[in-house]
Amino acid sequence: MPVKLAGYQTKHFLYRVADRVATIVLNRPEKKNPLTFDSYAELRDLFRNMEDASDVNAIVLTGAGENFCSGGDVHEIIGPLTKLEMPGLLAFTRMTGDVVKAMRHCPQTIIAAVDGVCAGAGAILAMASDLRVGTARSMTAFLFVRVGLAGCDMGACALLPRLIGQSRAAELLYTGRSMTGEEGERWGFFNRLSPPQSLLADAQAWANEIAAGPTFAHAMSKRMLNQEWNMGLNEAIESEAQAQAICMATNDFQRAYRAFVGKQKPSFRGD
Repeated sequence: MPVKLAGYQTKHFLYRVADRVATIVLNRPEKKNPLTFDSYAELRDLFRNMEDASDVNAIVLTGAGENFCSGGDVHEIIGPLTKLEMPGLLAFTRMTGDVVKAMRHCPQTIIAAVDGVCAGAGAILAMASDLRVGTARSMTAFLFVRVGLAGCDMGACALLPRLIGQSRAAELLYTGRSMTGEEGERWGFFNRLSPPQSLLADAQAWANEIAAGPTFAHAMSKRMLNQEWNMGLNEAIESEAQAQAICMATNDFQRAYRAFVGKQKPSFRGD
């Protein structure tokens, strides 16, 4: 059942909806916006609820202050994890992975606006977004190896090579080093760079542009981008034929045709 998320209440980050664009702000700037057990769960639940949102067409994910996210809080997550047995550890890693699943499954386009530190789980959140805007001072690090962990965290070994290539992904995951903003843009991690002072405004403007488009079709594109990873070419072409036929049955397709004939700009409604 469709729901409105404009008034959705959050405890662990800032959230607002304006002009069909939801903005999520990780809001612990004094610690560079780290995540906790509770904020992980709240993000997972919010992105799951986005599947039924009738008033959100695009999402901007960012951090307060001059940083995106420093990853899991050392004292509130990493410390307690050292005391857990295997069942508790597996429950945690599955829960964090569910955040990425929820981001990839929600139909809205997610734009990460990344400034400053973007590390560990923060780098994962940026990676799991559909589009990324960075700054020259963005420093993105998949630093799991630095705390004795593997780089295969929350889907990094599946998603990161698809963004920047296998060998570049391997370099970041093996070394844990930081990728600069310019390097991230050159490698394809960032779609574009903005000045820090206009980063959020630029990301929101891009989100507004996407939100004004054919949102049903955008959701279909996102779904097919996910589904076609494990398909052969023939299977992918057939799946896209079916998906596009569904889009051709929408009212938005009819509106676009009438607008084209009338030499007008189409007004999409997502139906």
